[in-house]
Amino acid sequence: MTSALTIHVVGVGMGPQHVTPEAAAALGEAAYVVAARKRDDDPLLAVRRELAAAHGLEVVEVDDPPRDRSEHRDASSYDGAVRDWHDARARAWGSAVAGREGDPAFLVWGDPALYDSTIRVVDRVAADLGARTRVVAGISAPQLLAARHGVVLHEVGRPVHVTTQRRQAEAVEQGQRNLVVMLTSGVRLDGLDDWSIWWGANLGARGERLVSGRVGDVREALERARAEAETDAGWVMDLYLLRGPA
Repeated sequence: MTSALTIHVVGVGMGPQHVTPEAAAALGEAAYVVAARKRDDDPLLAVRRELAAAHGLEVVEVDDPPRDRSEHRDASSYDGAVRDWHDARARAWGSAVAGREGDPAFLVWGDPALYDSTIRVVDRVAADLGARTRVVAGISAPQLLAARHGVVLHEVGRPVHVTTQRRQAEAVEQGQRNLVVMLTSGVRLDGLDDWSIWWGANLGARGERLVSGRVGDVREALERARAEAETDAGWVMDLYLLRGPA
């Protein structure tokens, strides 16, 4: 009796140096890697190829469906655009997997459980194909940020609020004073000059940059470092810890 297809969703941190033994074992069980191609010269696809080659795996490249990234929308229209994108991704990924021999693996930056849609999309593909999903945790960006700066993400006995840059202002207005901010698109810190920031870009990868200090004192350094990271690597993924004044 043929065993059911298993789709591996594997967190790989920021590259080969962050692949855990568990992740390596999952890749050892996979037959190939499915990777989204966002553009012809996608530099992050090159890192996926490097990871796959290290484990002897072929890379099946899939053109990533376009996504509506308009910023000035209400929550319902934003959520709808994301759902449409997930639907398109599920169709594209399902077509890549259907009829191909062996179990596929999807490589996820950081950890699959934190601000990443791969599990949701793969679950749809698995349901259509009668497959099962196996998820392997990875080293997350907030973990790397804290380690690089040598800090704890929260104050003693206090919470940390993890959110997106899109919802940063909302969180501050609601009284959050200790935030990890992800999915950024530039430096947006208006009205927060007296807050403290620990910022990092391309952590553990080419173009890594770190900046910390009082927001009002390091704003220009942040903008310069972000531009340098993108120039150095050809891409930039950054995040930061924000802490309000005592």
